[in-house]
Amino acid sequence: MSIDFAAWEERLPGLRVSAFALDLDDDTVVFEHRSDLKLDTASVGKIFLLHRLLTEVDEGLRSLEDTVTRRPVEWMDNSGLWYLLQADTLSLHDVAALIGAVSDNAATNTLCRVIGLPVVQEHTRALGYLDSGLDDVVRWPRPPGAPVTLSHATAADLVRFVRRTAEGADLSLASTDTLQRWLGAGMDLSMVASAFRLDPLAHYGYDRDVWLWNKTGTISTVRADMGLVMSPTRRIAYAVLANWERGTDVRDDVLEAMRQAGEAVRVELGRR
Repeated sequence: MSIDFAAWEERLPGLRVSAFALDLDDDTVVFEHRSDLKLDTASVGKIFLLHRLLTEVDEGLRSLEDTVTRRPVEWMDNSGLWYLLQADTLSLHDVAALIGAVSDNAATNTLCRVIGLPVVQEHTRALGYLDSGLDDVVRWPRPPGAPVTLSHATAADLVRFVRRTAEGADLSLASTDTLQRWLGAGMDLSMVASAFRLDPLAHYGYDRDVWLWNKTGTISTVRADMGLVMSPTRRIAYAVLANWERGTDVRDDVLEAMRQAGEAVRVELGRR
């Protein structure tokens, strides 16, 4: 099942797509379209923050049992859950779990303050992701002079991140499992993952012979989805990133294209 992303870009003026899906065990390319194109990825870059936290845990610099108290300036509603909770103090584990599960903006800001955004950015570059990264904390309204994107990435970089995570290449076994568990709690299955027809609240474990973890990014001009989808015999890493011009109403078309990309992955996954 082929996906003609170029046709979608031609039909929807202003749409730009970077997409890549790869079988991790035999390097079969499921689809690829401008995989080195750098695009705005909204919240996807929070994966680098989580990765840096676990690196510091592995190095003995932090414990996930350490607690942190959010500051008023870090409060942010919309994406997340912490802004609805009474507790101002949480463990680092729980802060990170909120980021993985519901892309929590307040948790992101608090953890960025604890870790340090420049540290996260240097860590990302040191891992070799030169065209991807977390650019800023979550701000609204965005003040003059602030970065114009929360994060940016290429599909190729994100598939590499998925592969290295799945293979435990950069973290200890325990931290690798923890990162995948946090992302496996992700509740946004509206994009590529919609094709897998899973329970959005419980899909870390086989359901219909599919096991998924992913991270998404969403703003008014961005839809981005990256992750790992597994069957008992195959593992496919994917990333589909879509940006479009402000003021154009193409969201439904973009979501349909992303679902079709997911269908291509699902079909490929079931061929063995």
